[in-house]
Amino acid sequence: AVVSTQWWGSSGINAEYGEKLKIGDLELEARSTPGHTDGCMTFVLHSHKLCFTGDALMIRACGRTDFQQGNPRNLYNSVHSRLFSLPEEYSVYPAHDYQGRTQSSIREEKMYNPRLTKPMEEFVQIMENLGLKYPGKIDVSVPWNMRCGPTEADDKDILADIAANKPPA
Repeated sequence: AVVSTQWWGSSGINAEYGEKLKIGDLELEARSTPGHTDGCMTFVLHSHKLCFTGDALMIRACGRTDFQQGNPRNLYNSVHSRLFSLPEEYSVYPAHDYQGRTQSSIREEKMYNPRLTKPMEEFVQIMENLGLKYPGKIDVSVPWNMRCGPTEADDKDILADIAANKPPA
């Protein structure tokens, strides 16, 4: 995993803002985009005019900020200064979308994102009052995220549950 140097958990690679990562002939620019978590990253592929935004910027949405070092002001600043500063024609590929959409653009999100088109204080109020349900697996997921994956003990528990044909917790 590649995470921001602002992340205090363990990871495979910690990247600085603006650092270039080579994958074969491709060069990705790493941009830390904290707010959903401290470790959130966006990877920009300038040669193809696109960015992979993780949970910082999603299609007509953004990542929640109510747990795991979330901070609505940091998220707002990250998106506005580090993503909305990209050329408007750049395509946006988020980590996921709950509506089945796969791609947007910087232009579209600057125009139509119902949260991020608001002034910062209004955005903060929206994020602080989403009233989202506590995620069912968050107590397992966050420690795994902090360690960049499960431990051997976690793996054994999962395998034991599978062997016993027990549904995941």
